[in-house]
Amino acid sequence: MEPHTTPAGWIEAIGWVSLGLAFLSTLLIAVDIFARGYRQKMWIMNLVYPITALYWGPVALWFYGAHGRKDAQPVIEEQGQPDPEKLPAWQVMSKAVSHCGAGCTLGDIAGEWLVFATGLTIAGKALYADFVFDFVFAWTLGVVFQYFTIVPMRDIGRAEGIRAAIKADTLSILAFQLGLFLGMWVYQEIIFSPGLPKTSAAYWMLMQVSMVFGFFTAWPVNAWLVRKGLKERM
Repeated sequence: MEPHTTPAGWIEAIGWVSLGLAFLSTLLIAVDIFARGYRQKMWIMNLVYPITALYWGPVALWFYGAHGRKDAQPVIEEQGQPDPEKLPAWQVMSKAVSHCGAGCTLGDIAGEWLVFATGLTIAGKALYADFVFDFVFAWTLGVVFQYFTIVPMRDIGRAEGIRAAIKADTLSILAFQLGLFLGMWVYQEIIFSPGLPKTSAAYWMLMQVSMVFGFFTAWPVNAWLVRKGLKERM
């Protein structure tokens, strides 16, 4: 088993606060969507918003309440469907990157725990195994999320939908994961060398920070993909 750095008590405490706020934000969004009936017009966004709150926490809760909820079926019936062409660019990009980031987040969590459970290492380091498995799962789930967006919006068949999803999201996933991996490398290899244990709240708080960094590294790529028409405006 690799040696680990024990996080200071105050860092661990902040980690638990960060995770608690994220889980609470996720729960509140999920309750609004699934229990109160504010289902999104595009069903995959019913998953995107609560998953995004796992790393953006209260920021995701605010964005959903202020902007995402406007795409819920009850709001559309009362106020009409917002026109994506008239939305501010930052709102369009926030949705596009969140959509990509949701698939990546689930994939990253799955990859992290797989490496932890199996004790896998590459070149003697679990971090490098994390990079490989996180990316494989993130790419797979990211493409799946994009498939269920692009197929209904373009009304295309399954095979064409898979090709379009891969074309639309691969660069976005690469950009998101690049930012995430850079953050992971910094806190595992530099700040807390030889690395924090995955059973600590501090580890997952810093994963949240790294995912936020990945969100911003994916932003310009998504802006380009939307301009080129490879990703849909939402």
